[in-house]
Amino acid sequence: MSWNPAIEPGCPDEVGIDAIETLIVPRARDLGGFEVRRALPAPKRQMVGPFIFFDQAGPAELLTGQGIDVRPHPHIGLGTVTYLYRGDFHHRDSTGADQIIRPGELNWMVAGRGVSHSERTSAAARTGPNGLFGVQTWLALPESHEEMAPMFEHHGKETLPMIEDHGVSVRLILGNAYGKFAPATMFSETFYADVKLEAGARLPMPDNHEDRGIYIVEGSISIAGREFEAPQMMVFRPGDRITVAAGEKGARLMILGGATLSGPRYIWWNFVASSRERIEEAKVEWRAQNWGEGRFDLPVDDRDEHIPLPE
Repeated sequence: MSWNPAIEPGCPDEVGIDAIETLIVPRARDLGGFEVRRALPAPKRQMVGPFIFFDQAGPAELLTGQGIDVRPHPHIGLGTVTYLYRGDFHHRDSTGADQIIRPGELNWMVAGRGVSHSERTSAAARTGPNGLFGVQTWLALPESHEEMAPMFEHHGKETLPMIEDHGVSVRLILGNAYGKFAPATMFSETFYADVKLEAGARLPMPDNHEDRGIYIVEGSISIAGREFEAPQMMVFRPGDRITVAAGEKGARLMILGGATLSGPRYIWWNFVASSRERIEEAKVEWRAQNWGEGRFDLPVDDRDEHIPLPE
């Protein structure tokens, strides 16, 4: 099966190590027994294509009755992606969406001019020991869609395209890659995929996107003879043909990228925008708590509490 015929087989290291434009070691933050590793935004790199925020959540082990409770909070100017390897989240938002997300599925919430949502470990999961391991990321919206009405899509894992060949398994989460197209509605050129590699297996990166990056979730990969271990993110020089090889224990990766946006974005708390003015307007409206009368409302069945605006 020739699933990326643009790459000559057996030549993974044609490029030098300088093809890695940026190497990011994510910052770790302990949230009280629950660790988050943040790769984007980084001091030397704000975005990879439209991806402006990238957090690895966990892995975490939780006792019976315990869970994660992220109270209702706001977003503007972005789309959020929740993708889990283990555990679940009960997502509720101000569009009316009420959805349990499980491993391999996609929750795609587009904030546009303003949305609020909560994410909590489900009641069913709390009946016994449970865990959480996954990635949450934001995609900045192009200026033409920053003020769109908020929307939500859920896609089960059976609807996400799979590419499998010679020790390589790729689940396409967003956008297009390797001739496949994921079902979620996109507003700019994008690709995002969950990759499993057996020991020694080789993965050619999609070569039809301007910006391309890899985040190593587990294991290790080699590029031009140099090994990189989890957790690290690397962003590649545009135009180079890149193939990576898994280390002796294999690898779990997230690959991501797409077209660069027309300019950088301002980012403050949970707000992303092409202008400071949009962020200042959002601050005022969230602080005012005039739910349902402006940019923001609260989820229909999760209105008892919310995260206040930071001081």
